[in-house]
Amino acid sequence: MTQDVTTRAAALLSEHRSSIDRLDAILVYTLGERFKHTQAVGKLKAEHDLPPSDPAREAQQVARLEDLATEADLDPEFAKAFLAFIIREVINHHEKHKQ
Repeated sequence: MTQDVTTRAAALLSEHRSSIDRLDAILVYTLGERFKHTQAVGKLKAEHDLPPSDPAREAQQVARLEDLATEADLDPEFAKAFLAFIIREVINHHEKHKQ
């Protein structure tokens, strides 16, 4: 009986890990696609001498992400911290284009 429980637990663990691996791949490819678009935005801003940061847009995105996080049963504070990290990276890229 113990062997059956252990075998089933190992199978469930493997299933969870496979799902995590797929989701990690989705996250990486999604972030890659997102950064392609933000790099295009950065080039446009540099070409038109616009500031690399847009605080109003960032505030809208934070509020939007908080709502999405709540709907997805994800800690909104974690989602905000994650978005803040991404925004900092995007602004860094935009500032590089401006130079």
